[in-house]
Amino acid sequence: MWFLSLVSVVVWPWVVRLGGPGLVLLGIADNSVVPLTGSMDVLTIWLAASHRDLWPYYAVMATVGAIMGGYITYSLGRKGGKEAMERKLNKEKAEKVFHRFERLGFRTVFVSAILPPPFPMVPALLAAGALQYSRKKFVGALALGRSVRYFLVAGMGSLYGDQITAFFSRYYKPALLILIGLAVLGGILTYLQYLRARRKQHHHQEVASSSRAA
Repeated sequence: MWFLSLVSVVVWPWVVRLGGPGLVLLGIADNSVVPLTGSMDVLTIWLAASHRDLWPYYAVMATVGAIMGGYITYSLGRKGGKEAMERKLNKEKAEKVFHRFERLGFRTVFVSAILPPPFPMVPALLAAGALQYSRKKFVGALALGRSVRYFLVAGMGSLYGDQITAFFSRYYKPALLILIGLAVLGGILTYLQYLRARRKQHHHQEVASSSRAA
């Protein structure tokens, strides 16, 4: 609980005060292998609602942060290859992502980038890297999808600014604690999934070694 309080009292207000640069930093974190579910949308809406004339600027900064974070995750997938993807997900899920990506690479990245939470973006980022998908096409699809999403989000924040600021002024802390709690839960679940995938991989390796020895 102390961690949630620390984030809500210190970290989140600091990110809000940073404004556009805060969106870039949060975008890098949110598009990492442990995403901060919903945090980018909330911050983009809040900033656009608080400074309506600057909503295109916040949309651009959110998109820049998402592209930077997405490219880092893509690079990790490219370096680790299919094995890293299978450790991140289980083998069956990874194969489904690979199959879809081989047929519809650009569309897969674009659709994943435009969809709101709780739809996961990280599997598409890792798959693009693991399959050595073209860097230019990857960045193009990611930039297009994220820009559509964040321009819509920021535009809504600007359009409904009064209602949004009134809501956050009244329910700021409980809403923030829920958001942080979901992000922490997402990180824990991701780590547990990673451990389970590793155990399965070790088990398959042991079985294969035993078969060769026999």
